[in-house]
Amino acid sequence: MRFFLYVQIPTEAGNDIVQDPNLLRNIEEYINDVKAEAAYFGPSNGNRTMFFVVNMDSADMIPKVIEPLFQKFKAKVEMHPIMVLDDLKKSFS
Repeated sequence: MRFFLYVQIPTEAGNDIVQDPNLLRNIEEYINDVKAEAAYFGPSNGNRTMFFVVNMDSADMIPKVIEPLFQKFKAKVEMHPIMVLDDLKKSFS
């Protein structure tokens, strides 16, 4: 099942994190580890924000997907189930 991850990094934590020379490598490793289908970055609600689309086959994958965001990025994370158009079509057929 696909999930949209809305990942906000609070300003104070973000100020420290952007000083880390490994920041971009850490983000790229995360994207590769969770096999994100999409990744976007920008401001939201006054915070540095990352948006990911990830696929999880079962609920036991949740810690693998969200714990690195809490631990490496001190982030606030929201997970929302989402569908692509083909999924929506199946649900109405």
